[in-house]
Amino acid sequence: MGRWMKPEVYPLMAAMTFVTSMCIFQLTRNMLLNPDVRINKAHRSTAVLENKEEGEKYAEHGLRKFLRTRPPEIMPAINHFFSEDK
Repeated sequence: MGRWMKPEVYPLMAAMTFVTSMCIFQLTRNMLLNPDVRINKAHRSTAVLENKEEGEKYAEHGLRKFLRTRPPEIMPAINHFFSEDK
């Protein structure tokens, strides 16, 4: 790769690879797990879905449950260091 690509491009390629993989992950997750997406022909004929429990299960995934118990801080150690009264 070094012959046709400059080393300055590597960070950009890494960032674009990360973003592309996140997009593919989200699209795949929505396609396979979202209760509102209906790929099967039998399920597409239903106009209104009565699947409240399935929708709540999709919306309240494990990461969201974990983050709900955490304080809303990015760097708590730095925040506490600078917010102490001196």
